[in-house]
Amino acid sequence: MPQWNCGCRNCDLARAGEIPSLTQSSLAVSADGERWVVLNASPDIRAQIAATPKLHPKGLRDSPISAVLVTNGDIDHVAGLLSLREQQDFTLYATGEIHGVLAANPMLDALNPARVTRTRVDLDSATELLPGLSAELFAVPGKVPLYMEGETVQTDLEGEQTTGVHLRAGGRDIYYVPGCAAVTDRLAARIRGAEIVFFDGTLWRDDEMLREGLSEKSGRRMGHISMSGADGSIAALASLEIGRKVFVHMNNSNPVLRPGSAERAEAEAAGWTVASDGMEFTL
Repeated sequence: MPQWNCGCRNCDLARAGEIPSLTQSSLAVSADGERWVVLNASPDIRAQIAATPKLHPKGLRDSPISAVLVTNGDIDHVAGLLSLREQQDFTLYATGEIHGVLAANPMLDALNPARVTRTRVDLDSATELLPGLSAELFAVPGKVPLYMEGETVQTDLEGEQTTGVHLRAGGRDIYYVPGCAAVTDRLAARIRGAEIVFFDGTLWRDDEMLREGLSEKSGRRMGHISMSGADGSIAALASLEIGRKVFVHMNNSNPVLRPGSAERAEAEAAGWTVASDGMEFTL
């Protein structure tokens, strides 16, 4: 936000400097502050790295980013891989199905296989990303990427196409769920008691983009749970005894992006933090 072709209220306010701009969803994680894993390679990743001194190269072709893990094949989670093609060694982690999606795109052959190791991650199996930092991918309700949709779209599909991440380091538990269609009993049980959860905050209400004239699709049709309402994420996570709850992956239409809005106040009163560029958490 602002979106390049959008003149909605939020985008206009961001262009005017009245509310913060926002790059697309990515998260960088480290166990030692030296080597880093990027969760989801945003199309904005070059600017995100430039704005984060801890991710700056230490020498010629010497980035502290050792790995990238993608949670699904959405464009806003994989397009940034094309910016990481400049002869840099790193490991690319994803499920087998998502690796298949990436392998089918000839543009991504720009990631030199002699430099970029593509590693398959099985669901519900811990994988060491870096010394002292492990990740377990798990299925959450969602759908295939937009560019793979057919005539019939299942928006509550659970499998390798849409995943959450359980990170473990130093006895701490962190969850990252940037895309999710519903909080099932199984998902609620998994994240209960977590120290921190970064969760899908795409829309405030299901018909938000319809009301604004920005889309013909509801949040459910896009495979995203809304924040508000009896079946929204604020209500669904309210009783799960989570230490910190952070909304990520907000759409440019979401009113919580306006500091001082009633929706922002409601989310914060419920114990949520609305993520912004450059935000850091230390556990």
